[in-house]
Amino acid sequence: MIYNAQTKDISIAVGGDAMITRKMSPHNEKDFLKLIDILRQADCSVVNLEMLFHDYEHSWEYSGGTPTRSDPRNITELQWMGIDAVTTANNHAYDFSEGGFLTTLEHCREFDMPQAGGGKNLDAARSPAYVDSPRGRVAILSSSTTYSEQSRAGLGRPDFPGKPGINAIRHNTSHTVDRPIFDALSKANEQLGYSDMQERGQKFGFGGVSEKTDANVEISFMGGKFVLGEDFTRSTSVNKEDLEGAKKWINGAKQQADWVVYGTHCHESGNDGEIHGPSLTSPPQFLEELAHWVIDQGADVFAGHGPHFLRGIEIYKGKPIFYSLGNFIFQNETVPWAPDEGYRRFNLSHDDTPGDYLSKRSNFDQIGFPSDPVFWRSVVAVNNFTNGELSTISLYPIDMGYGLPIPQRGRPTLMEKTLSNEVLGWLQKLSEPYGTKIDIKDGIGTITI
Repeated sequence: MIYNAQTKDISIAVGGDAMITRKMSPHNEKDFLKLIDILRQADCSVVNLEMLFHDYEHSWEYSGGTPTRSDPRNITELQWMGIDAVTTANNHAYDFSEGGFLTTLEHCREFDMPQAGGGKNLDAARSPAYVDSPRGRVAILSSSTTYSEQSRAGLGRPDFPGKPGINAIRHNTSHTVDRPIFDALSKANEQLGYSDMQERGQKFGFGGVSEKTDANVEISFMGGKFVLGEDFTRSTSVNKEDLEGAKKWINGAKQQADWVVYGTHCHESGNDGEIHGPSLTSPPQFLEELAHWVIDQGADVFAGHGPHFLRGIEIYKGKPIFYSLGNFIFQNETVPWAPDEGYRRFNLSHDDTPGDYLSKRSNFDQIGFPSDPVFWRSVVAVNNFTNGELSTISLYPIDMGYGLPIPQRGRPTLMEKTLSNEVLGWLQKLSEPYGTKIDIKDGIGTITI
């Protein structure tokens, strides 16, 4: 007998951020149902769950964004769409503290939705979830480079429990500055007393053990690392300790599954700049380093998300790297409740409701996410493997209703052809630096390996 998995043929669909707050199953538009068919027909479909499932049982932390909450039964709506697993490591994980996050994970278990990226300790957060598909077992792992310190999971010891949270990947940033700026920072360090504080910290071990540096060419100023050079540059790198901790789980997943998908949530960009400029749409150095490292460990797909818009696609050692898949569902404007701090931020009173708050936040669609179509147009990528090798990637552009009223927008449908060609053309340009060629035909993008 030959098992289906032995053929090493599989299709794996990946999408971006699912900020779901409402039902999907009542809708029946032709282009919506076509998208559902694409997700269902894939052997395994994975998206990032950037929404918490709870009933406001826990304390909250207002960060200025959306205090995420969805009815736990909406997990079944994702399943109805064809979603087989979700990643949960992202910057909204602790919107409602540790309790809200653990409640979300419990609801995922209750409704049989495999999740990766969060757990009761760091090893649990790093560990894979598994999907047994008709064509093989798929392991899903997840991390986030954008997070609050409270949400970062911690390792346990034989004599002390670990800390619940997400699999956070730290990164290091180094700023190169010229001599006048370096001397000014050195002087500020001394005059403000920071250099004395650093010396005392090293002497008494505050903040852990740190490597000694040559103060003539490298200084630490207000938490940043500055290196003397001839011009101004910024470089980033992944924290090696976090890579080492994740390595065993990726390697173990490779032994227990036929395929490995790794998702990473990253809001950081290559450089500061305009949203449509070449800098913000470029991934940071450390994300490229992380993606290559993950593939080197044996992952078959790297699915990035976070900035809520598309970034380029790279084919590295025959494996796909999506630096950002943008949004998949964008219903962050229909959460049922909002905290008082949010209302006061926009000079609203107790007489106002969540509708007033969410409308005022975007100045009635004039600023923020509602004002720019880039946040409402994305792709679902179906990765087709044949005989164990990536053969093609099909890119299906999706439209989440840019310009429509709040109660209508946010749900994905396949995009009409003219707009599809525009979005895919933009994705072509973003992928050019990686040498990736995207062919466009009938509103669908294809990458042929």
